[in-house]
Amino acid sequence: MTSNKHLQDLLERVARGELDTDTAREQLIEVLRSSPFEDLGFARVDHHRSVRQGFPEVILGLGKTSAQIASIAAEIVGRGSTLLVTRADESAYEAVRALVPGALYHADAKLITLRQQDVSPGKGTIMVAAAGTSDLPVAEEAARTAEIMGNDVDRLYDVGVAGLHRLLGERKRLESARVIIVVAGMEGALPSVLAGLVGTPVIAVPTSIGYGASFGGLAALLGMLNSCALGVSVVNIDNGFGAAAIASLINHL
Repeated sequence: MTSNKHLQDLLERVARGELDTDTAREQLIEVLRSSPFEDLGFARVDHHRSVRQGFPEVILGLGKTSAQIASIAAEIVGRGSTLLVTRADESAYEAVRALVPGALYHADAKLITLRQQDVSPGKGTIMVAAAGTSDLPVAEEAARTAEIMGNDVDRLYDVGVAGLHRLLGERKRLESARVIIVVAGMEGALPSVLAGLVGTPVIAVPTSIGYGASFGGLAALLGMLNSCALGVSVVNIDNGFGAAAIASLINHL
């Protein structure tokens, strides 16, 4: 029992008479006695992250060896928690799969995942809109992260401002989303345009796509930070994961 969902399920089983209070008490005591983290020497795996924040600890693959990633992943999965590894390559996936056979690799997003029964479903739909095809790796990181966090995701791709009619033709889909993640490089104009069409929160993700004066996404970042549209928040360059985490929190309210 490492998540709020597990606790809720336990209480509901007691309320329905499917579980007696003594058994429920023993399960709760077992959880309270267990360590809130596991020290692996090179990492301290936070097993109470889901209780505090609604989703288990996420592994950032960058800077870690494949063996380290695999060991952390096995510890998370062994406690019954959903697995999410970001910025992972295929060698890391092979190491994880050796210890966690059910894990999946999403090459389009560089994610390793394994869904378990500890994540609560979101309340509505998260839309992920991408300006161009070159933005899709970041957009897919956002979309697949949102999905593994329990959300329904609607993908709307290649709707950048160079062909605005492509976006305007999707008004119903835009209006049905509870929160919208907008991924764009170059000048980063799409979040401002899209936010002017809807009354839902917009999370802007600048990407490093662009020519010289885009400065690796800095131009898009500054453009998004200076948006005059209401309801636009901005995450770091290429941070699809961060956008999805915020969107998921909103969608679970």
